[in-house]
Amino acid sequence: MGFIRGLLKKKRRTDIDYNNLPKHIAIIMDGNGRWARRRMIPRSLGHREGAKTLKKITTFCGKIGIKYLTVYAFSTENWSRPQKEVDALMSLLLEYLKNAETHIGGKDVRIQTIGDTSIFSTEIKKEIERVTRLTSKNTGLTLNIALNYGGRDEIINAIRKMAGDILGGKIRPDTISKKMLEDRLYTAGMPELDLLIRPGGEKRLSNFLLWQSAYTELWYTEVLWPDFQEKHMIGAILDYQIRNRRFGGI
Repeated sequence: MGFIRGLLKKKRRTDIDYNNLPKHIAIIMDGNGRWARRRMIPRSLGHREGAKTLKKITTFCGKIGIKYLTVYAFSTENWSRPQKEVDALMSLLLEYLKNAETHIGGKDVRIQTIGDTSIFSTEIKKEIERVTRLTSKNTGLTLNIALNYGGRDEIINAIRKMAGDILGGKIRPDTISKKMLEDRLYTAGMPELDLLIRPGGEKRLSNFLLWQSAYTELWYTEVLWPDFQEKHMIGAILDYQIRNRRFGGI
């Protein structure tokens, strides 16, 4: 049975059209807490398993040629969770950053963050800066980790920047364009978001990449994030590749 499953898995992987890969994939890593609750273990262990899944999926995306992967790690709304859970998440984040070399060793992954990281502890901010600098010259997959991120806040922040430029005489209100706003988002300079994946069964954006998702293909699964595997990523990509993306046209 194992041999047959291996053949089927290999067949599915070869079905991918490598000339039609999504350039930019985003994932809402949902279901860590429910995964832990079903096993009657602390939620913090669910988040830890989720971090292992992130490493596995990042490696896989890099291998098949995905250029940008953006993951929702900690939202602006997550601060309202119980303090014990927030502390556990901060500890896990710090651990991940400190061991980034192990997580990405030899995989040519560039790590960046999007969101307002100014609110984090000095230690976490230093590790973010260190990891960003450490991986800045890598040319494979770019992993964007969304930290203290909110889509509405991102748009407001971009508007504030434009308002400042108007007051400073750098731009005129009548010249404002979509590109001007996009150039002031956290994702400035990145490809359009092609595919957004949400494990965990929920079917909403949860304030994630609101501007960027205007014409993004959405893919949902009931599988909780710690159980998300390569086969699920393959399924999402295959589904993406058979869709007719019209971008409002015919």
